[in-house]
Amino acid sequence: MAVSEFLAFFVPWEFSWLVQISVWGALLLYFNGLRKTPAGELPGYAPIIGFVLGVVLMYLVTQTRFDYWSQYMFFVHRGQHLVLHHLAPFLIALAMPAPVLARGLPAGVREWFARQAWLRAAWVPIYRWLQQPAIACILFVGLIAFWLTPEIHFDAMLNVTLYWVMNWSMALDGLLFWWLMFERGRGGITPRLGYGTRVLLLFAVMVPQIIIGASITFADANWFEVYAVCGRAWPLDPMTDQHIGGLITWIPAAMMSVIGALVILRFWIYDDAARNAARPAAARA
Repeated sequence: MAVSEFLAFFVPWEFSWLVQISVWGALLLYFNGLRKTPAGELPGYAPIIGFVLGVVLMYLVTQTRFDYWSQYMFFVHRGQHLVLHHLAPFLIALAMPAPVLARGLPAGVREWFARQAWLRAAWVPIYRWLQQPAIACILFVGLIAFWLTPEIHFDAMLNVTLYWVMNWSMALDGLLFWWLMFERGRGGITPRLGYGTRVLLLFAVMVPQIIIGASITFADANWFEVYAVCGRAWPLDPMTDQHIGGLITWIPAAMMSVIGALVILRFWIYDDAARNAARPAAARA
């Protein structure tokens, strides 16, 4: 019985071809890219584990029993969005997988994209606009506030299409934001922000998240009545469910900004040390 229940957890509550293709396609491309990467250019074990773990986490919270719980318990829903918007994109972006993923594409596909100048001309300006610091921050915090607006949240949890739009918007925006924070390449299409700017942006998005989470945590009324309408997966008091969900929105999400800032500070120190080591001895004197 225990084994069957364990296996049942991995059966998708709402099967999505888009999620399945995205997840398994990303893993296939990545491992194919690793196979084609020269030995001297292979990423270390940590980036590989980080990328795989990030992709798998996205799968687990959207294509398993966890997705069912997230539709019937507010605090589980907040955990789902913590993974989709923070933790999984954080791990994927930190792994810096773009070169490996590019190598994983079939040569014919890469050549086709290289010939489509119109395609690059269409999407690159949009991508760079979305990655402007102010817009990236507004989107990152704004989507959290938007989907937690009680009336909008009510509709999203009762409409399958809107529910998937909500989850995909959180995942894609998370990838955009954390990619901007951890970008270290040169000559790419992602803006290369100064390390100090990145740290400031992380603390800028942390404050509104604290306010949103604290507001939910200390609310004295049930803001999310949709879980009463649909019924809860477990017999938990509605206000307790809401308060735990508020704490998840508040503390772990804010801590991701702190951890991200520490990672960026490490990049900053490493790059300064590398530049100093590259300068001639006379210049350093």
